[in-house]
Amino acid sequence: MVINIGVVGYGYWGPNLVRNFAETPGANLVAVVDLDMEKLNVVKKRFPAVTVTTRFQDLLDNPSIHAIAIATPVNTHFDLGMAALRAGKHLWLEKPMTETSAEARALVDEAEKRGLVLLVDHTFIYTGAVRKMAEIIRSGDLGEVYYFDSTRVNLGLFQRDVSVISDLAVHDFAILDYLLGEHPTAITASGTNHFPGSPENLAYITLFYESGTIAHTNVSWLAPVKVRQILVGGSKKMITYDDLEPSEKIKVYDKGVNFTDDPAQIKEMRIGYRMGDMWAPKISGTEALRLEGEHFVDCILNSKVPETDGKLGLRVVELIEAATSSMRGKGETVYLNRQHGDRRLLGASRRQSNEGRLSVVRPG
Repeated sequence: MVINIGVVGYGYWGPNLVRNFAETPGANLVAVVDLDMEKLNVVKKRFPAVTVTTRFQDLLDNPSIHAIAIATPVNTHFDLGMAALRAGKHLWLEKPMTETSAEARALVDEAEKRGLVLLVDHTFIYTGAVRKMAEIIRSGDLGEVYYFDSTRVNLGLFQRDVSVISDLAVHDFAILDYLLGEHPTAITASGTNHFPGSPENLAYITLFYESGTIAHTNVSWLAPVKVRQILVGGSKKMITYDDLEPSEKIKVYDKGVNFTDDPAQIKEMRIGYRMGDMWAPKISGTEALRLEGEHFVDCILNSKVPETDGKLGLRVVELIEAATSSMRGKGETVYLNRQHGDRRLLGASRRQSNEGRLSVVRPG
């Protein structure tokens, strides 16, 4: 069986999805929707067999379309996504999944009720580098994970509808969820907007985990250079990840410290430093979006749950809400908790801000 797919939105990310689905085995790109006819003419020239239209309803009404991929502004994700699910279409949603966690939860519930695949496009999870880091951590080679430190900065691209947290930190939230397999217990954030009337363009976020891991991410649209670097420190080894490196994106260092309470050794030195080798493990060169597209098709054909399913998307949106609340509260701590097997914010202590978003959560 071939999965017929329609793509909504041919702006920033849409062209990548269109190209990807046109080349993915088991997928058949059927239609592209956009309000701009000039963009649709570009699609028609590159993919003559693909139907182009300005009407989203055309995709919903087409019984031959099995899945819809939405690459439009985040404030449209909920309405378009819910319409697609209610029309019986499997759904691919760009990140962040929705504007609010309530909307994200509603989409998750709708997809589950209808038995439909819901994949959120957190593309970094499908990169060879992130998957290699996860492999190293899960094998135990890194030991206990002490910290995660990320720098994700560049000059622009300024967004009108989302802050730098939703645009850049969203990647680190998804990567952390994938690498650690646990949700933070608390989060703090500080940031600012240097241009009145637009969202925050710089933020520093810290996440605290029950296991003892601490994570920090620095995101900015005001840096003179583009930096995409992550450090992961463990009790046995350490990892560096530079996404801008053409090769050797991942490097593993056999470096660290050894701490002892042995009275015989304390007299000499309580802390010993370990200085071992460094090596760059081989990582897959398959394009992340290609791997993700194949995974989406496989999940539809074989009734599998995507690695970046709606629940992961929901957890990421919850972190965006919590970090935004903390940032607008001048760094006030927001506490989180897991309830009923799901990773959710503490419901008993919620209070809503004027924007209808979750604000500060205080322990009971």
